[in-house]
Amino acid sequence: MISLSENARIILKQRYLQRDHQGRVFETPEEMFARVARHVAAAEGIYRKSKDPAGTEQDFFEVMTDLDFLPNSPTLMNAGTRLGQLAACFVLPVPDSIRGIFRAVSEMAVIHQSGGGTGFSFSSLRPEGGVVKSTGGIASGPVSFMRVFDQATDVVKQGGRRRGANMGILSVHHPDIRTFIQAKENPDEFTNFNISVAVTDRFMKSVKSGGRIPLINPRTGKVEREENASDLLDLMALTAWNTGDPGLFFVDEVNRKNPTPHLGWMEGTNPCGELPLYPYESCNLGSINLLHMVRNGRVDYMKLKRIIGIGVRFLDNIIDLNRYPFSGIKRMTLANRKIGLGIMGWADMLIRLGLPYDSDKALGLAARLMKFVTREARAASAELARERGAFPNFSTSLYKKKGLPPLRNATVTTVAPTGTISIIAGTSSGIEPNFAVSFIRHVLDGRDLMEFNPLFEDMAAKIMTPQLMDEIMGVGSIRNVRAVPKKIRDLFKTAMDIAPEAHLRVQAAFQRYTDNAVSKTVNLPEQATARDVRKIFVMAHALKCKGVTVYRYGSKGNQVLNLMKQEPGSRVSVDQEFNGHCRICGI
Repeated sequence: MISLSENARIILKQRYLQRDHQGRVFETPEEMFARVARHVAAAEGIYRKSKDPAGTEQDFFEVMTDLDFLPNSPTLMNAGTRLGQLAACFVLPVPDSIRGIFRAVSEMAVIHQSGGGTGFSFSSLRPEGGVVKSTGGIASGPVSFMRVFDQATDVVKQGGRRRGANMGILSVHHPDIRTFIQAKENPDEFTNFNISVAVTDRFMKSVKSGGRIPLINPRTGKVEREENASDLLDLMALTAWNTGDPGLFFVDEVNRKNPTPHLGWMEGTNPCGELPLYPYESCNLGSINLLHMVRNGRVDYMKLKRIIGIGVRFLDNIIDLNRYPFSGIKRMTLANRKIGLGIMGWADMLIRLGLPYDSDKALGLAARLMKFVTREARAASAELARERGAFPNFSTSLYKKKGLPPLRNATVTTVAPTGTISIIAGTSSGIEPNFAVSFIRHVLDGRDLMEFNPLFEDMAAKIMTPQLMDEIMGVGSIRNVRAVPKKIRDLFKTAMDIAPEAHLRVQAAFQRYTDNAVSKTVNLPEQATARDVRKIFVMAHALKCKGVTVYRYGSKGNQVLNLMKQEPGSRVSVDQEFNGHCRICGI
């Protein structure tokens, strides 16, 4: 019997388990994992030198039922079914034509229906007010067309199970950049979009020098006007302070680390920003539960290495088995064979190791651990390349130029927010700190579930009283609860207890050794200022992050996390599928 929380079982029943034609669930969680393991292991038969499919199937089944590793949601939902679409992340092109734009809307709808999320760069669209030569009309600009994508997403529910999620990106050098930055100031607009500004090194240099940057019409290539760079960054910071958007996408850093630069400039990501991809490229994700990688107070690197090897094989198999929504996506995905093996449960691992989340020792471990994960994932990818062949674009990649051995996958590691799969695994989300020690979870069936962090319950069992429990449930954090020993208070710092700069340093430590990007929210307290946000933006660029996202508590009226209530009898509360990644609030 799999050890699942009540909320995990509810989510599985609502979203993941198979139903008959009358909508009745006929699958157990164990049967779901068996279905997925059987389907994904079937790819072994494609290659003569592959492992025995039966043994591989057993490995896949065990790591999932032990909750040591879980793939992204579309794989759990669709593996072994008629739909068969197993990837989570897609980027689609948006050409500067009516036909091209609405083709992208149509392709987005198909991907959302299959359970995937989509990212778009709108930087090629001519600005508002530009002349349309074919009709003599006036262009409405990228933000206007984004509304079409947003409304279409509202109509198409992902496979009947999830709302659609999008990322919209616009170059900081686009003439409509101010309109884009402020696009989400109305909380009722673009509710299905995260947005990020593609920020260049040139822009950041101009911010420091007080200089101006050119705004270039992508249609004509001509400079329309100039803007003061510092003023633009101030606007981004103020709007992010107020709404949580936009984030910043450091496009030059992304392309510096791109292993296949001969394919062109990369300017799009998946909805949460951790997967930079080319147009028509997709990627599938899976995450290792770090809570289960601790033994006798130490990181169990032997077990971690084994799970990494299984995870890489699992994700590579998916590339061959996936039923791609369009031939162009299949062609591009097979050419690079990108996978995104990541981690979840970082905060819970640190608690098990006795390390405060914002300590120097935790920061050092973050870098060492992610370096190990990427090194071993590449070793597993190299083994697969010997067995099955390198990814087709390897011969023109930077790996080849550097004299590295052939790899099966152009990228191997990503740090995703993990969302519902970390709830299923019973651990903290991605590399986020725990958002509360205790809370009430509002379940879609109308029930409220009381949840206490089980690690805290174990450590504080001797001091816990009904009065203390009630006090903790009212505020979520134990920072000021003096009845709890300081050592325990330090270990259970919540997202709002940690300085924004410490959040960012954690992200940068993981990014240093991650092939793709890192999804991480830099949490700020309600009293933070726009100037504080600006400092985080500048610091993120200096630390060579590939992107940065901030969330100031209270900046969203419909936020899914409600903390620090002062009324008698009040409780910290969260929505059913919230697990600590504030940026996807509202999506």
